[in-house]
Amino acid sequence: MAGHSKWANIQHRKGRQDEKRGRVWTRVIREIMVAARQGGADLDANPRLRLAVEKAKGANMPADTIKRNIDKATGNLEGVSYEEIRYEGYGVAGAAIIIDTMTDNKVRTVAEVRHVLSKHGGNLGTEGSVAFQFKHCGQLVFAPGTNEDQVMEVALEAGAEDVVTDDDGAIEVICAPSDFETVKTALTSAGLTPEVAEVTMRADNTIEIAGDDAAKMQKLLDAIEDLDDVQDVFHNAALDLA
Repeated sequence: MAGHSKWANIQHRKGRQDEKRGRVWTRVIREIMVAARQGGADLDANPRLRLAVEKAKGANMPADTIKRNIDKATGNLEGVSYEEIRYEGYGVAGAAIIIDTMTDNKVRTVAEVRHVLSKHGGNLGTEGSVAFQFKHCGQLVFAPGTNEDQVMEVALEAGAEDVVTDDDGAIEVICAPSDFETVKTALTSAGLTPEVAEVTMRADNTIEIAGDDAAKMQKLLDAIEDLDDVQDVFHNAALDLA
């Protein structure tokens, strides 16, 4: 299948994450605590916690920091209790946005999200207003130039649902969330290392945005991601930032 060009957008996002390395720890810690609280401290029995711990290790978080936050979440140490809240809304040119947050004060969080959206030309929607435009799935993205035939063979054999080649040559592997670890392990074992590997909300269709509107939309997305309580931002905008 052919898909939309998104490599530049992925690289921009990775660059932003590298700039905010300290913030990455904060978000991963919250994810660890929520995952452990909901599914327990046993990594073998809690896939969400396994993925969160993998993210933490990828961000060079010390093992004792990981363990301490798991202990906080499971009641062995006193800690803050976070609540997961998802917001849906619209950005520039009507682009759909999903904002996942973890917060200990939802009144503060919704006020901050609403303010940023309205300040940058967007608006907050109601629950379900845009979620139907996205698919909850595992997504692994390989850089342009990766052997497409090999990715397809290994991924489909491991249980992936689809392999998509984007306009710029990037290759996406899509799978069910429950198959994510199996598919990722098969690909990495075959020497295929993804640039992005995550369980995400993937837009069914994208909206092409260019020029001033693309710059405005990127500024909005950056402002949302800068909010302390925001964990993830998903959208259906394909931004031409050239």
